[in-house]
Amino acid sequence: MLAHAKQRLFPEPTAADTYAVVDTQFASEEWLAGEPIEPAVREQLAPFNHVQVGSGYPDLLGVRRLESALLAVERFGDDPPLVALEAKGYTGDRTVDVERGVVQAYDRLNEANAAYVAAPKPAISNSAQTLARELNVGVLGVDAGGTVDALEVPRVVGNRTVEAASAIRFQATAQGVAEKSFSLNHPKNYLAYPLALYHPDPTDEVLAKHVVSATDGARQGAAFLGLVDADPDGTTLTPLGSEVVRFARHRYGTVADALAAFEAWQGSRTRFSELAPEWGQLTRRVLWSYPATKLIVSELQTMHDDGIPEPSLVELVTWLHVHHPTFTVELFVRGSDAARSRVLNEDGELRESALRDGNVYHAPTVFQLKAMLYHAGILTDRGAEPHRLDPEADVWQLVEPLDHRG
Repeated sequence: MLAHAKQRLFPEPTAADTYAVVDTQFASEEWLAGEPIEPAVREQLAPFNHVQVGSGYPDLLGVRRLESALLAVERFGDDPPLVALEAKGYTGDRTVDVERGVVQAYDRLNEANAAYVAAPKPAISNSAQTLARELNVGVLGVDAGGTVDALEVPRVVGNRTVEAASAIRFQATAQGVAEKSFSLNHPKNYLAYPLALYHPDPTDEVLAKHVVSATDGARQGAAFLGLVDADPDGTTLTPLGSEVVRFARHRYGTVADALAAFEAWQGSRTRFSELAPEWGQLTRRVLWSYPATKLIVSELQTMHDDGIPEPSLVELVTWLHVHHPTFTVELFVRGSDAARSRVLNEDGELRESALRDGNVYHAPTVFQLKAMLYHAGILTDRGAEPHRLDPEADVWQLVEPLDHRG
């Protein structure tokens, strides 16, 4: 039933401004005793995470621009709403506590913009619908064939934003750490994209000639770093990308001359901050605008202050999960059912032993992002592809940690 409700609320999980997670309790192999969850259903529910919203953990939490059939109003500002859902199915005694689901969903409105309860359609009473209507909770009725009807639609409300909810919002943006975020591991490939876009000749031809042939990956990474806006109507420079163009013109006179310098750097393994110090400093500023960088650097500094100057990847993820559990899972752990089920138990707690296997990690973070942080002069070591990664030996150390003195 939860899978059907997720399909109704999030029919295209990879669409723009869309992201959803299901609570880790549903990653188990069985729900009711003796009733295994089919692998195809678990795959549809994935990715899993344990995200606190209000006083509890919703069964599903996500971000999407919902259509009017699901909301009492069509729009809420410029951002898609944060949606929480509680699912109530038949228990062992074949009852469904829909009213309890309504109350739980109502609690999520402290931090979500819209909340729903999903339940088998025959089990939803008039009194449950009346309660939901009074509490501004949507009701989704699921029939035996999997069809989902919106019996009550909620109004979108404002809320306060806490870190856990912010992590899900972040994943739904163009800068979220989805599997398709970073595919190239050198920042010059992304910095050059605004230059190629500004150049009068076709962007892909310019980029392939002077910088890198993987033009789609360069555009994608440039969008994740906030240098360009890439949408179906075309790709345009952002204010940050425009500033990169201004820097290049100031430094070289023309964008063409700047791209010629990039061409000369092809194949070099020298740290970018040493090969081209001014570009290295610009890279550092661009990466610092990426929210994941701020989280990693600030926590590495705190670990340094606490006597852990050279943490391994396992130590870093374990530390981060204590302080920022939702962000940590979204940032470092692959979104597949297999990876998250290995790393998290049903209560959302880490299984530290699983962190010793490089294959559970999110490549765009442990390989591409880490390599870029290395080239920017922020970290001491490069990244590694997950299948080559030894998490207990992979060091995440700041090049320039601060020693706080009284």
